[in-house]
Amino acid sequence: QVQLVESVGGLVQPGGSLRLSCAASGSTFSFYAMGWYRQAPGKQRELVAGISSGGGTNYVDSVKGRFTISRDNAKNMLYLQVNSLKPEDTAVYYCNTYYPKAWGQGTQVTVSS
Repeated sequence: QVQLVESVGGLVQPGGSLRLSCAASGSTFSFYAMGWYRQAPGKQRELVAGISSGGGTNYVDSVKGRFTISRDNAKNMLYLQVNSLKPEDTAVYYCNTYYPKAWGQGTQVTVSS
């Protein structure tokens, strides 16, 4: 099993960038496919980026070319680099396994002038 803790998000201006990180506890992290999810106010939670145990990635169309998911298995870390941020990226962001069983608190990312 894996326990996950997201880094603190923040307030970013449109066009800005941010790197979110997620620290995982557990010796089996490297075997899990992982994902970053987000939930905007009034909307359902969505998967925005996924990464396989081998490093293959996928993204929702709205973030392709702007977001990059990566992992460092040696450090049990998951990252999401978010570039060219838009106001519509404002949401609570969550890291989780690709097949989530439970959810943590997430971290707020706000994109606003």
